[in-house]
Amino acid sequence: MSEAPEALVLDELSAVNSGSGGGWKDFVAGSLAGAAQVRMQVEKAGIFKGPVDCLLKTVKNEGVLGLYKGMASPLVGIAAVNSLLFWAYSYGKSLQTGSPNITPTMGQIALAGAGAGVVNSVLASPVELLKVRLQVQYNAAARGAEVFRGPVPLARHLVQQFGARGIAWGFWATVAREIPAYAAFYSGFEFAKRRFADLLTDGDASKLSPLPLMLSGSLGGVSYWVACYPLDVIKSRVQNGSAPPRRMGYIAETAKNIMAEQGVKGFFRGFSPSVIRSIPAAGVTFATYELVMRALNNNLM
Repeated sequence: MSEAPEALVLDELSAVNSGSGGGWKDFVAGSLAGAAQVRMQVEKAGIFKGPVDCLLKTVKNEGVLGLYKGMASPLVGIAAVNSLLFWAYSYGKSLQTGSPNITPTMGQIALAGAGAGVVNSVLASPVELLKVRLQVQYNAAARGAEVFRGPVPLARHLVQQFGARGIAWGFWATVAREIPAYAAFYSGFEFAKRRFADLLTDGDASKLSPLPLMLSGSLGGVSYWVACYPLDVIKSRVQNGSAPPRRMGYIAETAKNIMAEQGVKGFFRGFSPSVIRSIPAAGVTFATYELVMRALNNNLM
């Protein structure tokens, strides 16, 4: 028998609040390596020898604040993006099970995650577009290129120059990345959480302490990047292009260009800092999400 509509609504509202709180913790824990990741993805081979060299050159040329360039965009949008993501994930599970009290299968978890990724792209794509384009302003002034001081001036420029396409730049590349990414993200977390519950709490995941929740979240974060990293490189390349693509085949065209320029290695430039920063970031996000959900559900019962 399906759960009452009120219970489903309350569960989804709890997911919104929990996702928002987890998103802020994610931002604090994982933002440091973001500039290095994006710059290694879009710059030609030979500019940076590796992640450490990229970080050192960034600090040398732009100061410590250069490591946080472009973070104003996700800082402003992180709560909305994560709230939408976790709401869509919760709703996707409820659609399949009919009740928040029925444990979904791992296949249902993956499907709900993939669907959440599609929905999340609506906000994630413009937020990441602004972040990427701000983060790659490496020595822009020295090259005579226009320098934007924040997401608002950049967004205004893109709209003035390209219209609505300027903000939707790379949307389908974002969708292509988010589908496998969030299927793996939530599946990795749920798989580890259930194994920890079997080992530590007789199968009751609601009794897990923060540490196993954080470890489970970390596995989800690593799974995210393993599942989608080449697509993330493609997305960053697309969003750092000279103009928004007009044809749907731009994802395949960008992949061919990367392969021709750098070979298979080109699809994994910046992979290590991405995985490393995902371990604390996703761990904190999921632990916060689970604990806040528990607290809200206990108060609503």
